[in-house]
Amino acid sequence: MDIDGFITSHREEWQRLGALLDKAGRSPARLSAEELEELAVRYQRAATHLSIARTRFGDRALVAELSALVARASALLYGTRGGSWRSLSRFALETFPAAVWHTRAFHVAATLLFLLPAAAAALWIGTSEAALEATAPAAVREAYVTEDFEAYYSSDPSAQFATEVTVNNIQVAILAFAGGGLLAAPTVFVMAFNGLNVGMALGFFIAAGEQARFWGLIIPHGLLELTAVFLAGGAGLRVGWTLIAPGDRRRGAALREEGRRAIAILAGLTVVFLLAGLIEGFVTGSALPTAVRVGIGVAAEVAFLGYVVVYGRRATAAGLTGALGEQADRGWATAPSPADAAAPRGQGA
Repeated sequence: MDIDGFITSHREEWQRLGALLDKAGRSPARLSAEELEELAVRYQRAATHLSIARTRFGDRALVAELSALVARASALLYGTRGGSWRSLSRFALETFPAAVWHTRAFHVAATLLFLLPAAAAALWIGTSEAALEATAPAAVREAYVTEDFEAYYSSDPSAQFATEVTVNNIQVAILAFAGGGLLAAPTVFVMAFNGLNVGMALGFFIAAGEQARFWGLIIPHGLLELTAVFLAGGAGLRVGWTLIAPGDRRRGAALREEGRRAIAILAGLTVVFLLAGLIEGFVTGSALPTAVRVGIGVAAEVAFLGYVVVYGRRATAAGLTGALGEQADRGWATAPSPADAAAPRGQGA
């Protein structure tokens, strides 16, 4: 079927959907139950037609017309049927994981910027007597390994400690992200500097033969916490790279798009930092056996990575890139709402 035949076949359906939207205005209460059900069905079909028009025909006028029509129907249906919860659900299941998955190469780069200096510092300090002596006096190192490092996690009441840790981690993430605006140079520094600090701490434990204690205290919260830092750093690197190489987009437009995607990542990471802070406050410094504490940390990390990979790939396959407001811009949704799914389907396109 060519584009003229496609338009002729479905024009009356689009007009009927437009008529229902005109009648409803801003409130579906103006429609009868039968009309509201019909609206849901026709919205779903129009969204399918929009996808066909975009991928098969590429006609800008038709795509613009259907986008506007689908956007109106989506706003009416989603805005009145638990819209806030639906928006939150879509952010969690589509926008955030899509943003992370879309920029995954930069998250890998941020991870390496942290881990490579950390590994180098740990090996150097842990295996070189000269390097060990140059970092701190023997008495300070001994107190750090035997008492101070572990005492830090139980120095304050759990709730207070979790709050302080969460706020501090969010500040580090914002700093790593904001550095992207300066061609990512501050972001590189933040990642490498924090990596060196962690590597130095690990080096002290390696030199003292206490690696097991170090990992038993770091893994419960550190896996999730550091992953969130890496993602924030990756978002900053992506913004910085966009300034350097915007591609075929105007630099301002490219920066706005990447900024919307980076903000989506930071917003999602707030929850991740909260979870990591709760684990650090209530699990890391607790009297639970080390195996249990480590198991909780590993389980949280595996669950988070699985969530990002599964939902990120799914949303990306549906055409999303994770930029805030992307669905509204395109005038379509990657999945029908519960009301749409429950409504009887019309004939196929």
